[in-house]
Amino acid sequence: MMTERSKIYILPARSAVREYAALTKPELTLLSVLTAACSAYMALGRESSLLPILHAGVGTFLVGGGAGALNQYFERTHDGKMKRTEHRPLPAGTVRPQDAFVFGSACAALGVLYLAVAANAAAALLALITFVSYVFIYTPLKRKTPFATVVGSIPGALPPLIGWASVRGGLNMEAWSLFFILFFWQMPHFLSLAWMYRNDYARAGFKILTVLDPAGGATSRQILVYTIALVPASVLPTLLGMAGVVYFYTAITLSCAFLLIAIRFVNRRTGAAARTLFFASLVYLPAEFVFLLAMK
Repeated sequence: MMTERSKIYILPARSAVREYAALTKPELTLLSVLTAACSAYMALGRESSLLPILHAGVGTFLVGGGAGALNQYFERTHDGKMKRTEHRPLPAGTVRPQDAFVFGSACAALGVLYLAVAANAAAALLALITFVSYVFIYTPLKRKTPFATVVGSIPGALPPLIGWASVRGGLNMEAWSLFFILFFWQMPHFLSLAWMYRNDYARAGFKILTVLDPAGGATSRQILVYTIALVPASVLPTLLGMAGVVYFYTAITLSCAFLLIAIRFVNRRTGAAARTLFFASLVYLPAEFVFLLAMK
């Protein structure tokens, strides 16, 4: 087996952008940017300036991208043991570990600094908390306890708070309502993915719930509890006066449809049911925030 030292790192100029973009975990990072920007827009109220939205998006992208790169740096050996991640830049040998470390650290530091200067100290502090909790708490916990998934849901749900704080300079219950939507959404989202790739995670040595729960009973209960909690959480924006009655019924419909798909997984516990739930989660969250913006 080729060791890390024996790998030959070749990075043609034409592929540099692609490889370093892959280090940022673009799918997750762009989703975080979406929720931060939407939250900033909601926080604007009747103001017309779009600059705070831009600042929130840029800062969140840099911090999220940096966190993704350092997550891959610390997990590069484990990623190389998983079919799902073995082609990432570090296990594939297209980016050197030290370069990924410098890149991730620089992106995160620049993101926090950008928010401090372009937005305010509150947004910068929340971004720093997001980065530290994701890289230095959640990442190592994945190899020690299945509770890591719950812990990881916290930094994953912080981008809306970054967006809100970048506009208002602080937080209120309206901001936390967006946090709760994202927090409760993440458990069925991640656990459905983890069920699909549980053998991969086991091979890599991650002690996540789906690895320690081969029958799927505990996994199903977790998915069901959090998806049920998502239903009332999704309508909090209406109850707090952020959105109207049309959003209320739209959110209820989306959340109940998502819940039905989760129940289908609970009853079947198959790879196909998990895949359906995972893709439903990818549709649910953007739809929820788009409708929230449209019906503000």
